[in-house]
Amino acid sequence: MPEIETAGYKSIALDIAQRIVSGEFPVKSKISGRSLLAGQYRVSPETIRKAIGLLKDENIVSVSQGKEIIIVSDQNAYDYITRNNYLKSVYSLKQDLQRLLIQKKAIDREFEALLSNIVNASDRLLNLKPYHPVEIKVPEHSHVVGNTIANLQFWQNTGATIVALRRGTQVSISPGPHVILLEKDVLVVVGDGQVQARTEQFIQRPEAPPI
Repeated sequence: MPEIETAGYKSIALDIAQRIVSGEFPVKSKISGRSLLAGQYRVSPETIRKAIGLLKDENIVSVSQGKEIIIVSDQNAYDYITRNNYLKSVYSLKQDLQRLLIQKKAIDREFEALLSNIVNASDRLLNLKPYHPVEIKVPEHSHVVGNTIANLQFWQNTGATIVALRRGTQVSISPGPHVILLEKDVLVVVGDGQVQARTEQFIQRPEAPPI
């Protein structure tokens, strides 16, 4: 008898015994037909017949003339498992493998999503890099305080595009032209290599003295 086939039906017999001990197959209950068990374990009905034969020899199950499989003793099933505790059933190993494969697929999906986010974020940073994003704080008494971005003609005077405005703990992305600038606002701007110098020079101009 081939070694693989022997290990196959022995491991199935052990697994059925484990299911009897766990209460999945109670004493005096009937196990589904051999063909159904064969489908569950994905083996031939002949392999199931040999596995049931082992359990019958151990007085764990009985088989009627109508080929009904009846659970006889959970204690004998426990003793059988104890004697064969070195053997883990192929069915249980397959169950473990299926569980790990499901987990692996979930992890792969998370990994792909994270990788995609990293790539997208990197692309955005690369796109911004040529424009030198810088942060510039609005000083006290600046002439921009109390004025809207549009009224200041901010882009025309600096060549800078405001991509974000931080006010305390609040951050506004791409603030609109009607946003009023306040003292201590932090502007995140992009532009060419001279954008920081031009913007700082523009913002640091003092407010006009009252007439």
